[in-house]
Amino acid sequence: MSIFRRPVTWLVAGVALVVAAVGLYLFQPWRLFTTVTVDEALPVVATTPAATQAAAPTRVAVPEVQVLARGEFRSHEHKTRGTAKVLRLADGSRVLRIEKLDTSDGPDLRVWLTDRPVTDDWFSVGRGRNVELGDLKGNKGNANYVIPAGTDLDVFTSVTIWCKRFSVSFGAAALK
Repeated sequence: MSIFRRPVTWLVAGVALVVAAVGLYLFQPWRLFTTVTVDEALPVVATTPAATQAAAPTRVAVPEVQVLARGEFRSHEHKTRGTAKVLRLADGSRVLRIEKLDTSDGPDLRVWLTDRPVTDDWFSVGRGRNVELGDLKGNKGNANYVIPAGTDLDVFTSVTIWCKRFSVSFGAAALK
């Protein structure tokens, strides 16, 4: 009797197919070979020239960008390099700028400000409080993330690239 005529063979093949499909959905292994590069400019603030109040607002680069804190990324679950900076713009708004980021692509990556210190124990990052700034825009390059008004940077003292699907930190930086 041929092996393909046995019901057990078809049952095992069906289970293997379902397991493979679920595994591909969850782990998305092809993302190990993909790269999303982003290169956003420094943020700008819309201003209205005093002499022409009736004129439409114009976008101008703000030279008075103040660096409030900065830190270098430390690898956790994936090799991660780059610099994180908290910037205050001329209008008082704050932005997290990530520069020269180089990490792996992955499923459901987010940028978090967190109250946890940056250590080798990347499990602890998920145990603290966090403010999610949005999806990671790209795993390589420079990107800006708006920090919500009222976020206390004396409490949220580090940034992490967080994989929400698997609850792991790809890398983190202490903001000093």
